[in-house]
Amino acid sequence: MDLQPYQGWLALGLTPGLGARLAGKLLRQFRTPEAIFHASLTSLEACGLMAESAQAIHSQQPLQAAEQELARVRAFGCHLISWDDATYPSRLLEIYDPPPLLYVRGNIELLARHSIAVVGARKPTPYGVQVAEKLGRDLAERGLVIVSGMARGIDACAHQGALAAAKGATIGVLGTGLDVIYPKENKKLYQSIAERGALISEFKMGAFPAPQNFPMRNRVIAGMALGVVVVEGAQYSGSLITARLGMEFGREVYGVPGNVTQPLSFGPNQLIRQGAKLVSGWEDVVEELPTDIRAELLPPEQASSEERATLLEGSLSPAEKTLFALLTIEQARHVDELVDLSGLSSSEVLAALFEMEMKSAIRQLPGKHFVKVLL
Repeated sequence: MDLQPYQGWLALGLTPGLGARLAGKLLRQFRTPEAIFHASLTSLEACGLMAESAQAIHSQQPLQAAEQELARVRAFGCHLISWDDATYPSRLLEIYDPPPLLYVRGNIELLARHSIAVVGARKPTPYGVQVAEKLGRDLAERGLVIVSGMARGIDACAHQGALAAAKGATIGVLGTGLDVIYPKENKKLYQSIAERGALISEFKMGAFPAPQNFPMRNRVIAGMALGVVVVEGAQYSGSLITARLGMEFGREVYGVPGNVTQPLSFGPNQLIRQGAKLVSGWEDVVEELPTDIRAELLPPEQASSEERATLLEGSLSPAEKTLFALLTIEQARHVDELVDLSGLSSSEVLAALFEMEMKSAIRQLPGKHFVKVLL
């Protein structure tokens, strides 16, 4: 890929005080980055630019910085796409301040596919973890690309769920430079998405995770997707910002209902009260999409939830069935409590729990607590 034509686009992003909104205004006025950097100081100031930004553009200093940025992009091996490219996400162009330039690593063709955003709390409950993973997997199995922000918690679970589908795909939108993995614990996930999905960012190479970057990232998540699903989020959660941006952009907004006594349920429950679609499964998301898009979605390649549950129950031993009946997806139980309630010996309980973990029927949480897996 010849990256030299993107020097002017990179230079706009490196111009001091020039954000996506003002860069977009200049591009609509002058049509191309080259024309912007050859414009007079008077015409630049007439567009409402601060003196610092106008003088920087007029001096063409950002073009020199863009040469160095191009070298970093080439060394990293990622793609660049601008407004003018056919591969730029068409829905993202509909919002009022789309990024003029995106850095992309991975499968660039995914940007043209239908997608759903799944976002939520960074410290979710076991219930939230399982719902996010299941929604990510089930929606990906139907051919939708899962878009999220690569944050710890619900974002990571949604990405992982999509990757668990046979042909699932996911897009991670970063609040850092494309070469910066944040949080560090998501390094393996980052690599998996780079191989099977796509990672995108509007920030320059090496950009650190500054707090102001994440609301900007959230608008890209909401702008790219057909709809935004919120799985857990407190009253002032960033996921609610993404949902409100989705509303502003005319996207479908969904909420997964939660326990009213849990602070993390406030966000989705509030959205549902305000008119968001209540989501209990992938069907609730898909049925709100336009008819032509629903017709394009692939049929599932795996068994339904009911079929998976029937197959699982048939594979359990009597001791496993006893313990499985005592577990729920909402509330974790300690191994000692399971021994007391089941009437089984400690060794029988530990052996049965191990076997059910191997069958992906249950999940062990820290401290020897166990929950049932949402099938």
